[in-house]
Amino acid sequence: MSHALLIHDATTVYTCAGPAPKRGHDQADARPLSGVSILAVDGTITFVGPAADARARIPADSSLRQFDAAGCDVLPGFVDSHTHVVFGGDRRTELRQRLAGATYAEIAAAGGGILSTVRATRAASEDELAAATRARLDDMLAAGTTTAEAKSGYGLDPESEMKTLRVVRRLDREHPVDLVPTFMGAHEMPAEHRANRRFYIDQVIRQMIPAIAGDGLAEWCDVFCETGVYTPDEAIEILEAGRRHGLEARIHADELAESGGSLVAAQVGARSADHLLYTGPRGIEAMRDAGVVATFLPVAAFYLKLGRFAPAREFIAAGVPVALATDLNPGGGFSPAMPFAMALACFAMRMTFEEALVAATLNGAYALDRHDRVGSLEPGKQLDAVIVRGDAVDVLKIGVPAIRTVVKNGVVYAGAGATAA
Repeated sequence: MSHALLIHDATTVYTCAGPAPKRGHDQADARPLSGVSILAVDGTITFVGPAADARARIPADSSLRQFDAAGCDVLPGFVDSHTHVVFGGDRRTELRQRLAGATYAEIAAAGGGILSTVRATRAASEDELAAATRARLDDMLAAGTTTAEAKSGYGLDPESEMKTLRVVRRLDREHPVDLVPTFMGAHEMPAEHRANRRFYIDQVIRQMIPAIAGDGLAEWCDVFCETGVYTPDEAIEILEAGRRHGLEARIHADELAESGGSLVAAQVGARSADHLLYTGPRGIEAMRDAGVVATFLPVAAFYLKLGRFAPAREFIAAGVPVALATDLNPGGGFSPAMPFAMALACFAMRMTFEEALVAATLNGAYALDRHDRVGSLEPGKQLDAVIVRGDAVDVLKIGVPAIRTVVKNGVVYAGAGATAA
């Protein structure tokens, strides 16, 4: 027997349907529909259209659950395409230090920052990391995230990096949120190898990448290309090594300075370049010509008190497809909520609501190469949906429980209202 879910009587359904990625003028093409129902069978959308037609398509032998969405708008499930959700330890004391005036560099020089989390992550067992990460994923799901990328990068040695990615694989099986694994051994230079950078880079290229790819633990390879971390030449070397082993490229770029990361992204054909606070016209043009997605992380810029955000309007005007993500992490990405990233994109980066919505759904799915199955509400894709009380724009009311229900793969995971029939 099949299992069907019918969402009916919504005010507006923002389908975000159409080819991915959306760019330029089409960045705002959220494809809203009124007076439609959504039918899914065994988690896959089979129909979006008039209510009477939807009911006629319900399989006769199916068990049916119905969700009355009267007074609500429906959005695709959010796709958080940049997170560091797996980590050990707690760096909330650094938040207080920043609020007291300390800079990111000062905190790192005093033993905090990424290397603080590295120590805690190395010391944690797989079960401990899984338990801590599961709680974060619960928060993400409640805030509407149904698919998320998950990076390694807080182990920075072969054993700990593989441990982190095993946790990602385990939770992808156990938790409703679909996880997309990224290897990021080049997140920082480990303290024990700072006197010999070449040794660690060779370890990443010759030992970690082959082992992780051989075990099928990651799909992507990422590098923090930034002044004082990894140079453009080092990033190219690592990303090209990843590609030789089947790991496609993405990159942290131009977060703290115009470090050349956007140009690296274009040169290696990365699917996504992320952060981009300092990217200038040359980098924007190169990314556009190479078809690289610009993934903005305004939550990190906000919590790190960087004093600026990525130039979203310039990227959109140039025709670069834009995605949004939270950058959930222990040091700067304190919010797991995609609606907060959308609110900052709208009110600090001058994006429209529709542009932000497409960035948080279909374009995020494209940035992870998941656009064939998630990111929009159209037949053939998973029924991943966010049901909003009232108008869709109410998700920007941070601190207000605007999300009534989250549906993942045709299953209602948060809220009430689904009834059997």
